[in-house]
Amino acid sequence: MSTLQNRPKTALLVIDVQVGVVAGAHGRDAVIANVGSLVEKARRERVPVVWVQHSDGQLERGSDDWRIVPELTPGDAEPLIEKNYGDSFEDTTLETVLSGLGVGRLVVVGAQTDACVRSTLHGAFARGYDATLVSDAHTTGDKSEWGAPTPDVVIKHTNLYWKYQTAPGRRAGTVETKDVDFAAKS
Repeated sequence: MSTLQNRPKTALLVIDVQVGVVAGAHGRDAVIANVGSLVEKARRERVPVVWVQHSDGQLERGSDDWRIVPELTPGDAEPLIEKNYGDSFEDTTLETVLSGLGVGRLVVVGAQTDACVRSTLHGAFARGYDATLVSDAHTTGDKSEWGAPTPDVVIKHTNLYWKYQTAPGRRAGTVETKDVDFAAKS
């Protein structure tokens, strides 16, 4: 139902599941396990898996912290999008890749909930994509010392507001890992 013409496919979008990004993140191991199970499910069902990898002044390209976590391995044929901004679409090839794959619906997982995940969800939705957030497959670090809510609250709040996100001709929502249906329309 996305507003993108001739884009009936769904893709799993794995955002910034990198060593330095998820080190010390809330529920890290459970989230990584959920992401891993979704990657395997997508591969079995021949659903495109698109990986996103962030770099900036604190996360240097090629460093150990920049690498995808060792528990997950992008497939050789799976696109890997490098980015420098929170929104995975911003100044990257993501839109071109998704268009080439015929994707109009994204199932989103990864890190950081309150930064790159949230920015990418909004970026996708504003660009016409249907965007489903997997409620137990995203995480963030603790930024409460700078006035942010604790990670568990950030995650719960993001799940709450994304569940009810609406826009003309597009669908949003949340789903748990166990209930992900890549063939669903929303």
